[in-house]
Amino acid sequence: MTTPRSRWFALLFISIAISLIIVDATIVNVAIPSIVNDLGITSSQVQWVQESYTLVFAALLVLFGTAADRFGRRRVLVIGVAVFTIASILAGLAPTGDLLIAARVLQGVGGAMVLPTTLSIINATFRGRERAIAFAIWGSIIGGMAAAGPLLGGWLTTDFSWRWAFGVNVPFGIIVIIGLLVTATESRAGADRGFDVVGALFSIVTTASLVFALIEGRSYGWWLAKDGLTIGSWEWPVAVSPIPFFFALSIAAALVFVWWSRRRRTRGLSTMIALDLFTIPSFRNGNLVGLVVNLGELGVLFVLPMWVQNVLGFDAFGAGLLLLSLAIGSFLASGMVSALSRRMTPVAIVRAGLVLEIVSITALALVLSPDATWQLLAPLLFFYGMGIGLTSAQLPNVVLSHVPVEQSGQASGTQSTSRQVGAALGIAILGTVLFSTLGTELDAHLAALGIPQEPRAGLVAAVVDSAGAAIPGLGNDPETAPIAEQARLAFSDAARYSSLGAAGFLALGLIASVSLGSGRREDEVAAAAKAIAG
Repeated sequence: MTTPRSRWFALLFISIAISLIIVDATIVNVAIPSIVNDLGITSSQVQWVQESYTLVFAALLVLFGTAADRFGRRRVLVIGVAVFTIASILAGLAPTGDLLIAARVLQGVGGAMVLPTTLSIINATFRGRERAIAFAIWGSIIGGMAAAGPLLGGWLTTDFSWRWAFGVNVPFGIIVIIGLLVTATESRAGADRGFDVVGALFSIVTTASLVFALIEGRSYGWWLAKDGLTIGSWEWPVAVSPIPFFFALSIAAALVFVWWSRRRRTRGLSTMIALDLFTIPSFRNGNLVGLVVNLGELGVLFVLPMWVQNVLGFDAFGAGLLLLSLAIGSFLASGMVSALSRRMTPVAIVRAGLVLEIVSITALALVLSPDATWQLLAPLLFFYGMGIGLTSAQLPNVVLSHVPVEQSGQASGTQSTSRQVGAALGIAILGTVLFSTLGTELDAHLAALGIPQEPRAGLVAAVVDSAGAAIPGLGNDPETAPIAEQARLAFSDAARYSSLGAAGFLALGLIASVSLGSGRREDEVAAAAKAIAG
């Protein structure tokens, strides 16, 4: 029997578990230069060190969410933390780039076991206002840790070694495993109607091919293949990019998945995702809102660290320190939810968070310039973080509010996947806006300086292909310092357009939240009707 005290202790260890996988998704970004110097990895390997985790993580969320319902939620969570911890040891000890990528893949497997299972356990354990508070803590940790990851990674990489960016996971992983075994109770779905292996396969293909296409579209070409495109050591043989083929594969696999799920449903067998869940308005519409919101939120977190380091000249630790203001705002938002939940529904809290995000990121976009100071940026990031904390905290609560407890694992996996797809889509769209605008603006600035077309094209390519990392080097040479100044202006303009694009997507999320209604629970509506009648 779960006691009130053990529930909250279990939430503590769940929070540490979710912190590990969220930090790991961002911590590697600032460690990449040190990894390159130490292991001598190629640019292609660099890309896969960063993206293999995201790809595997997103592809397996639905599978492990459903497996948790079937085999036990605490069991899958503990196994996931163990897999993630072992993979972190392998990553920290990796002697080559290929072995590091393999360890990152294994980390993605462990992370995919953790994220939906933590949601499922919260959904099955907490009720009423306690449930809103529990989801607030969960959501604020996700928002805060996404911002705190670069700070932790910068500190460990600068003062110790990039290997400690992975090694730090080990003691916390052990603590989480012991804590969960002591405080969390096991729960699972009651009925045993088999496990949908074929559905699992098609769900993986659907998500993996979609996320891969979104991640690699800018590198391979969205429609026509980039000149000289090679995949590994193999030269791409046709003019059309591989990206449209992956989008087509995702659509085809999704159609087969739906057909197969309906077929199993008519035979009374379990499915990877119960399609009936999408008849629940809060689940269906909440997933849509989550996808659109993550499209804006994560796209900005992709853009800002590059701008802060390459335009303002912050080092990795300094950039992480600035983004810490966002993390603090997100954490403080969780403390507000307890008071807000007495007066506001979860849907109203989500909308309040979105409004705060939209206002903050719009104001931030307007002040982006090479002369911007941390004193100006930090307060805006703080309020943006508070908006993320409120929104991320209560969206899962809204999505899962009317989902039967026995289906909470697969529902959690589905909502986590929709938000991961939104994040990948946001990075793809806002990243394309950033680099396309950067190239266009810089070319125009350099043309105004009278630089001929051929050397101008080379300079633009150097800045764009390095994601702005070439700017500090240009600034250090007196002969190219004017070019660096124009690059900083162009990068700031590009970051501004990307930030305004993110604000636009968040505004779409706010509009889409109208479909969630007032958010009042059915029992509250019934009580109000009874009071009116009486």
